[in-house]
Amino acid sequence: MATKPRRQLLDMTGYQWTVLFAAWLGWGFDVFDGLLFNYVAPNCVPTLLGLTIGSPEAKQATLQWSGLLTSILLIGWGLGGILFGKVADRIGRTKTLLLTMALYSLGTALCAIAPNIWLLMVFRIVASLGIGGEWAAGASMVAEVVPEKRRVEAGALLYTSAPMGLFLATYVTYWIQGVMFPGSPEVAWRYVFLFGLVPAAVAFFVRLFIKEPERWQKVADRVHPTIKELFSPEVRRITISGFSMALIALIMWWACNAFISVVATGLAQGEAARQGLTGPAIQQLVEGWKKLATNCFNVGGLLGTLLTIPIAKRFGRKAMFAIYFILSAFALFGTFGLDLDPHTRLYGYFFIGLSVFGVFGSFTYYLPELFPTRLRGTGAGFCYNAGRFIAAGGPFLVGMIAGLGKDSTAAAINVLFWVGAVPLVGLVLLPLVIETKGRELFD
Repeated sequence: MATKPRRQLLDMTGYQWTVLFAAWLGWGFDVFDGLLFNYVAPNCVPTLLGLTIGSPEAKQATLQWSGLLTSILLIGWGLGGILFGKVADRIGRTKTLLLTMALYSLGTALCAIAPNIWLLMVFRIVASLGIGGEWAAGASMVAEVVPEKRRVEAGALLYTSAPMGLFLATYVTYWIQGVMFPGSPEVAWRYVFLFGLVPAAVAFFVRLFIKEPERWQKVADRVHPTIKELFSPEVRRITISGFSMALIALIMWWACNAFISVVATGLAQGEAARQGLTGPAIQQLVEGWKKLATNCFNVGGLLGTLLTIPIAKRFGRKAMFAIYFILSAFALFGTFGLDLDPHTRLYGYFFIGLSVFGVFGSFTYYLPELFPTRLRGTGAGFCYNAGRFIAAGGPFLVGMIAGLGKDSTAAAINVLFWVGAVPLVGLVLLPLVIETKGRELFD
């Protein structure tokens, strides 16, 4: 008597789910380590500069240094993404995943002992190289291992680790700065950075259970990728397609996300002054408002990421980008342009997360779909990360312009309103997009 075939969740084997889970953890902790600074900046920057936390001088310095350090992070992220994308094609996806996770864990943990702002910058650069490199290795590995018909689902599920990483960063920061050490903000941020060591243990898990994808092993002996090849006549249009969409998404995301904590902190401190709060009560209110804003952004991002699955499969990749860019413009103009109560304004981050954050759920499957196996890591890594060199100007300019105003929080909100024009540029670039709906990976 024939036995009925065992049913598999999303038609994927246990090993395929293990690969997805390993990449999911790698990317989630990647985001966790990458964004810890944004959460501790209002306390970290003044402490390292010898300023009083919460003072007008500290607020302006935090805006300016947050913009500068985020821009430097993006430049290092871009360099790491391009470099390790090539490494992933040369030595393999799994080895590169392990190497990059170890690198960003070390760089983040070293931030905990930074004696000044300049060494903090150096340690952030070390972390950024690993942070940038992890994505290309993980996305390529998942795309090459899962069944063809489940690549969209697997790619979007992989990216759900990003909001999970932000959730973890939010709660670690809240727990340490708002619960464990509410009266010692000048010290608490150092303990937050120490949690950056956690991914090192996850890297050990990856080393034990994951092997190189068979697709890569078949072409490993003849893989000699170069960035120049991405702009050859045969590949140039593919590269432009992926790069243009990633660039628009990156500029929006980083201009918004880099200042969530700064905006929430400024609004909360204004509310604390109106209520006459003092001491630890101010810090607790600040951490509570930061948690609300980031949670709204994360929940929206998680939902938006998952929604790319039915939209991309039903309408195609080009229509999906159009939908998300239109929603992004409405979310940014509404959140930062309408006359809203300070606490109510924080809920606007849900709609920003749904659109600005959510569109990133598509790149984990769209970019690997564009390139052949021998160029997959190099091409996806370049498209996803090269735009960070340009996107790096966003946080820097927002921070510098907002820091020049008397009311730094109001200035930041005003500048962020104009970020809403960026997705409109994305709509203009849509004719450059190559549709990959229904296409199988090619070697």
